[in-house]
Amino acid sequence: MPYRPHARRTLSITLSPLQLIASITVGLWLGFLAIALTCWLLSKLLFSEQLAPLAEAARQITQPKPAAVEPAPENPMFEQYKENLRKQAQQQALDQARSNTRNLSSPKCQFWLQQDQTAPTEKSRANVLQFCD
Repeated sequence: MPYRPHARRTLSITLSPLQLIASITVGLWLGFLAIALTCWLLSKLLFSEQLAPLAEAARQITQPKPAAVEPAPENPMFEQYKENLRKQAQQQALDQARSNTRNLSSPKCQFWLQQDQTAPTEKSRANVLQFCD
């Protein structure tokens, strides 16, 4: 075991207030210069003439394009696809309404869920979606 003296050593650092103020001032100025230099370099990078085409392309990508009027598709397969998507969304909403436990406390929802199970019609599906969460 190495020998350690029992007395604690104290390290005293003394700074005069003038030295403390001067070191804080130098630190603040160096921080300001670092921020100013960083901003200047970023402005040169972003607004240089070499990157002007890229900046214009990025601006065009981020700007919303005007909504074009969708032409009426004449393809029957596309119409069938849209109908299938609508049916799938409706079926998913019905399944979600059936599995939601909050619907057990709603008598109107229970009635229309039962109606939709026994005799599914468009009206019963619409009422399930209306009265059930």
